[in-house]
Amino acid sequence: MSFVAETGSGHVLSMDGAPDGGGRNLAPRPMETVLAGTGGCTAYDVVLILKRGRHDVRGCKVTLKAERATSDPKVFTAIHFHFVVSGKGLKPEIVERAVALSHEKYCSATAMLAKTSAISTSFEVAEV
Repeated sequence: MSFVAETGSGHVLSMDGAPDGGGRNLAPRPMETVLAGTGGCTAYDVVLILKRGRHDVRGCKVTLKAERATSDPKVFTAIHFHFVVSGKGLKPEIVERAVALSHEKYCSATAMLAKTSAISTSFEVAEV
């Protein structure tokens, strides 16, 4: 139950299943990689939006908490994204707008997951 995916950009990603499903727990589950990719997609957007606005952003961490349906297909039904954006002189309203733009306009992964999931966000600004 271990799999290696080769992406279109030529990179590899390992996935594995839980031992009770025949896996050996050596890598993330496929659905975990869906969430991780979504987190990366939206964090990329937020940083890019802030940098394009000439804001001094130094980092962006996003933590996702998700709920899944109890019956097959066990799609995500709710996902909460919590951002911690660090930088110098970042105004909360600017960060809030960047997060909103990512989720409402730019993040393809969030747009797909929003078809089955209630999406919510929160954020913090950390001065460095």
